[in-house]
Amino acid sequence: MLTGPFLSKNWMASTDNFNKADIVMVGLPYDGTCCSRPGARFGPADIRLSSIDIETYSPVFKKDLTDIKFYDAGELEFQFGNREDTLLKIEKAAQETFSHNKKWLGIGGEHLITLPALKACYKKYPELSVIHFDAHADLNDTYLNESLCHSTVIRRTSEFIKSENIAQIGIHSGTKEEYEWIEQHNTLVKTPDDLLKKVKNKPVYLTIDLDVLDPSVLPGTGTPEPGGMSFNELIEWFITMQGLNIVGADVVELSPHYDSSKVSSITAAKVIREVLFLIN
Repeated sequence: MLTGPFLSKNWMASTDNFNKADIVMVGLPYDGTCCSRPGARFGPADIRLSSIDIETYSPVFKKDLTDIKFYDAGELEFQFGNREDTLLKIEKAAQETFSHNKKWLGIGGEHLITLPALKACYKKYPELSVIHFDAHADLNDTYLNESLCHSTVIRRTSEFIKSENIAQIGIHSGTKEEYEWIEQHNTLVKTPDDLLKKVKNKPVYLTIDLDVLDPSVLPGTGTPEPGGMSFNELIEWFITMQGLNIVGADVVELSPHYDSSKVSSITAAKVIREVLFLIN
């Protein structure tokens, strides 16, 4: 028998006790509908490894991860090439999490992984609101004749969550039709005050596409879009969101091999660290 010590594959400071945890972190290594540069399926594993390069303490929230009870469940195993089976597995895992009165934190993977988690969350919280950080609107009705893909995820979401309960932040890319939909349904939020008016006193699901960050900050993503946020701008939004009833979240679209410096992976890990404090 080997005695080690061995480097843990789990997220730093996570507990090994599901029952005592308040938050369940689940890796979702799927990029089966990627329409540009694939590789987001490698995101969860790379983020875990990169988490050892940052501190457990957040000077933003003045808290330490050792004070948070979160369980790293590892990565779900998906049947290769089977989108429907993948979505069902994610929805089942999220539903089990919510049924135990715990919060869900999905680590993607492409943005389509949000949809089944949202469906499970909505079943538990029918008054659910969604906060969506992204460079892209993700409001296509179909993309390349596909209605279920990472480019349509928010449009599919709007079919069961009312548009007045969807807040989109950081959008700076989309088709003419997507921008017309945004204007018609008033989903784009530009100030913290407008965000709080939209989602305050409601259960909230937070989804963060990492390409909301400018490529100069995070180049390791499948669809980089110039003109995005700085890291500190994203954190300022987080600060204004303290006190919201965030019941579930995900962070998606890191494709680590497009950034050989690994700065993108470390940035993603730091975003997730702050999200843990935000939803705790």
